[in-house]
Amino acid sequence: MNGIYLKIYNAAKPYLNTRDNDIHTNVCYSFAVKLLKAEGGQEQVVFPAIILHDVGWSRIPQELHNKAFGPGKHKDKKLNRIHEVEGAKIAKKILRDINYDQSLIEKITDIVLGHDSRKDPLSLDDAIVKDSDKLWRFSDVGMRVSMKRFELDASSYIRYLESQIHKWFFTKYGRRIAEQELHFRRMSPLT
Repeated sequence: MNGIYLKIYNAAKPYLNTRDNDIHTNVCYSFAVKLLKAEGGQEQVVFPAIILHDVGWSRIPQELHNKAFGPGKHKDKKLNRIHEVEGAKIAKKILRDINYDQSLIEKITDIVLGHDSRKDPLSLDDAIVKDSDKLWRFSDVGMRVSMKRFELDASSYIRYLESQIHKWFFTKYGRRIAEQELHFRRMSPLT
């Protein structure tokens, strides 16, 4: 991450100090780099959106976070939606404050506004952000954080992720990365 994207990240840092979002954001960013290279898309939309997509969690008390997402059927979708709405507001402010290209701000904030709740992506850029966000769960650090957060053992969490691959991913390369990451997790058991 460098240049303007590092500037955006530094402005977002105060909002990323919850839910391991600083680590999450960096892992998602690395997946976004790979997906952009393989699928195309506009880095000037994707990179700011992936950096800013979860800044809205800073507006929700930490003890409520696990009620909004993760494995299980009884999730509070309202909390998840609040983080998107608040995140879009924060993203818009950050982007305006750093004088980001005005013609791109709405595209970026629209992605942030529905990155979890919107079923179908608005664009290739949105699909890349959605896939990069989900790929976090398949990474080594993402799995470790999630297993601890949801009190799951490795084999249960791997089975859960495996069952979601064809539901979650919009890009061909995103699915391939998810499958590769699961393969790596199986070969190197998490403890």
